Amino acid sequence: MKHLPVLFRDRPRPMQVLLGGISPALLGTLAGVLVGVSAGGYWAVSAVAGIGGFLAGFEHRDGWGGADRGLVGGAIYSTTLVLVHWAIGNDAKVSLGNSRVIFVVSLTIIGILLGAAGGRVARFIRERNGVFITDEHLAGSSD
Repeated sequence: MKHLPVLFRDRPRPMQVLLGGISPALLGTLAGVLVGVSAGGYWAVSAVAGIGGFLAGFEHRDGWGGADRGLVGGAIYSTTLVLVHWAIGNDAKVSLGNSRVIFVVSLTIIGILLGAAGGRVARFIRERNGVFITDEHLAGSSD
């Protein structure tokens, strides 16, 4: 019998808060500091955040669940980045555009797409290996 993956919804609530909220906020904080210090550092943290967003999608049943996770993670990351950079008040080494709202919305959309892609890839891999997450599995898990 193949083991089902650990889905985000099956994780304990503190782990959900850590992975789904605190981690994007910490990365956004670091990116918000680095955007005024080092372009290379900012892009490195952004790459880590993007990879994390894609991999976070693997903890969901499919692309739709991954998209929801990307929405939340992307919004937290980008909002934290903008707020920290604003609070520090230094000059950005990387252009964030003219509108911070459009910047936040754009990064949130990127988060949605990355999470959805991760969820879809994970579903494809699971189903190719004969592991199907059914509604019965979801109904049997505590949420």
